[in-house]
Amino acid sequence: MKTATQPQTSKPTRPSSGKSVGRLYFLEASGGRIHSANPDGSDPKVIVSGARVPDGVVVDLEAGHIYWTNMGVPSKNDGSIERVDLDGQNRVTIIGEGKTFTPKQLHLEKKSGKLYWCDREGMRVMRANLDGSNIETLVDTSNGDARPGTDQGNGAQLCVGITVDPDRGKIYWTQKGPANAGKGRIFRAKIDIPKGETPADRTDIEVLFDGLPEPIDLELDLKNRLLYWTDRGDPPRGNTVNRSSIDADFSKHPTPDILLTHLEEGIGIALDFKGNRMFLTDLAGSIYSAKLDGTEKKPLLVAQGQITGIAYAEIP
Repeated sequence: MKTATQPQTSKPTRPSSGKSVGRLYFLEASGGRIHSANPDGSDPKVIVSGARVPDGVVVDLEAGHIYWTNMGVPSKNDGSIERVDLDGQNRVTIIGEGKTFTPKQLHLEKKSGKLYWCDREGMRVMRANLDGSNIETLVDTSNGDARPGTDQGNGAQLCVGITVDPDRGKIYWTQKGPANAGKGRIFRAKIDIPKGETPADRTDIEVLFDGLPEPIDLELDLKNRLLYWTDRGDPPRGNTVNRSSIDADFSKHPTPDILLTHLEEGIGIALDFKGNRMFLTDLAGSIYSAKLDGTEKKPLLVAQGQITGIAYAEIP
């Protein structure tokens, strides 16, 4: 009988030189595993196995935790969010079945102690405390349609990517739309629902971009006021990494910058500001690095299965 691979520690440790050190954490949806590796792709390890179609991942290095979302089967309303120690021990479910359909990208907001995520077939933007308590719906995009939603018809209501600007009290999210239909959109709203309004009728939602192929995961560069995202749709604007100023005049429908191309259904993105680099994943099983301006793209790992979310953790 084949013996299962035991989880291995992947916590970054400071080298004797005093230089900073980081670690990548990424999800293999097809195999239900959480992997980690050095930023150059070396020293790969399996941290968790047996996850149910994992999609979004964040790392709280200070607390020693990895959080991730499991999409499950949309029709069964059995999505979940789990937490595990960096060494793969003490695995617990913090958001159980029946509370979110298909949680996608996950965002950790340390200041408020909140996890934010998009529930794709649940057609909503959600958050909860780090222990899974106080689950809230911040945006409801269902327009009264029954859950779970589908990619047919007005599929642009399916929420996928999420990021947060806690200093300015804003959330950003993507709605990818049907495959290659050119109905993908990126939105922004206040974190807090306006007084007297509900997640379904709030009036503070801004459309930043529309007509996109299939925008997926988001990241913010708060210092330089830039928004990055992946797009898994068809070329020329799909299979790309894109960037835009969040201070642009969106009433004039600005065109985002395409930083790099030729992904094979791009999904995950993680930014390393100190290293001036980004890390990317695609469903073809590749992990790439590139500078933040999109230059010097190079593969770190290939043929890893269907790779979804990615996170980068660093000890300063």
